[in-house]
Amino acid sequence: MHINSIHKQIPFTTKDGSTILSILDQSNAPVRNQSLAEAKLPAKGSTQRHYHKESEEFYFLLEGKAKMEIDGTFKKVSSGDAILIPAGSWHQITAAGDGPIRLLCCCSPPYSHEDTYFE
Repeated sequence: MHINSIHKQIPFTTKDGSTILSILDQSNAPVRNQSLAEAKLPAKGSTQRHYHKESEEFYFLLEGKAKMEIDGTFKKVSSGDAILIPAGSWHQITAAGDGPIRLLCCCSPPYSHEDTYFE
């Protein structure tokens, strides 16, 4: 059994510009097929538009309101919403309310800088 506490994780900035706490991934657990992280963006902040060739992603918005773009389609999302981002899809999330956003990101295969591509 492997248990990690989010409170003991060290934040880092991903290639797309979000601040991440890796909850479970290949850097801190015997993970093979997925990764789970918490991401935060400040009010009006956004990730850099990007895609992953290999990783399918789930975003689950824990706090705040945001605008989600996937392959040119835009939708408003808020806490409690889950978003599927297929592998190969261009995407970007932008904090749309007056405050920051906080979300869970799950990637399969696990997130890697090498699988993150920009325009």
